[in-house]
Amino acid sequence: MAETTGKQPGGADHVADEPLPWPFAAARLAMDACFWWMERGSPEPGDSSLPWTTPNTVALELSTMRLRDCSRARVGSPALVCAPYALHRALIADFAPGHSVVESLQKGGVDRVYLTDWRSATPDMRYLSIDSYLSDLNVAVDEIGTPVDLVGLCQGGWLSLLYAARFPAKVRRLVLAGAPVDLSIDSAMSRLARNAPGMVYDQLVARGGGNVSGKEMLRVWSRTPSREDIAVALQKELADEEGAALLARFDQWNLEPLDLPGTYYLQIVNWIFRENRIAGGNFAALGRRIDLKDVKAPIFLLAGLDDEVVPATQALATAGLVGTPPAFIAAASEPSNHLGLFMGARTHAQAWPRIADWLRDDLSGALARSA
Repeated sequence: MAETTGKQPGGADHVADEPLPWPFAAARLAMDACFWWMERGSPEPGDSSLPWTTPNTVALELSTMRLRDCSRARVGSPALVCAPYALHRALIADFAPGHSVVESLQKGGVDRVYLTDWRSATPDMRYLSIDSYLSDLNVAVDEIGTPVDLVGLCQGGWLSLLYAARFPAKVRRLVLAGAPVDLSIDSAMSRLARNAPGMVYDQLVARGGGNVSGKEMLRVWSRTPSREDIAVALQKELADEEGAALLARFDQWNLEPLDLPGTYYLQIVNWIFRENRIAGGNFAALGRRIDLKDVKAPIFLLAGLDDEVVPATQALATAGLVGTPPAFIAAASEPSNHLGLFMGARTHAQAWPRIADWLRDDLSGALARSA
């Protein structure tokens, strides 16, 4: 496995208070610890007030998502960016010029780019499960046309990996950026998974009437992100007029949370983060037990050396779980925290162009010969 290594953890971009993903929000609150999400209200569920960076059209309206077509042309292999279905909206993948996964892929020559724009959960969505999201992802892939390249960001990474294991013939290549898969590897998430009482998560869902309220998740955090926090995530000085605009955009993005279906939320907390079923080979998706060795497509793993949410050792360990030959697993370890993997200017200048080049290379013949 080839690895491009940046500076070691603990460098200038290291942030001790980097936030953990939403599954452990309630647990962290119960432990009287602090996140840096804003202690403010949020708008009612609906469309974001922020415009997209990349022009796009809605290709499909599904119960779980809008499939956004950001394509510039109808040539080449399609790439579907699977955004994390977490506290914040899919704009994390298309945040601003120089801070957009969609833009970086296009600049790197990937002309057909799609994006999962997950919907905020309404009361009638409270029983949607992981299978519901895999099913709609399958519909989206079929609409785009197979095989596709899946680009999974954070929790969109484990969803993409599950999909690739369940439908291996439909995935040409797989990019996993800061994706938590093997929670047996020590991290803040895995420690919370082992130590937090399960009733905390159940109560959070009950308070939301069967869903997890993004508004409540924002309201309970105790520390507002500082200018330095945001500068580290965006990997950019923010003292000029452009920086002020980025700060305002980040602030607004942070204030527009998603509500999450309670069933889906509890399955992720229990099955993935507490029981480690994906890595352990005990996860069933759409009626079939998942074996990650069924994933034989070329894989690119992107890790952050300063990522306290999904440490580099955890992000890169996925290579040992899949059936892809080692010669067809590429990796990059960047001096970045978690958000910086998706929004950081330096990461977009260095890692994402390499990913775009890798997606465009023709490895299919060599992979067939090695199988």
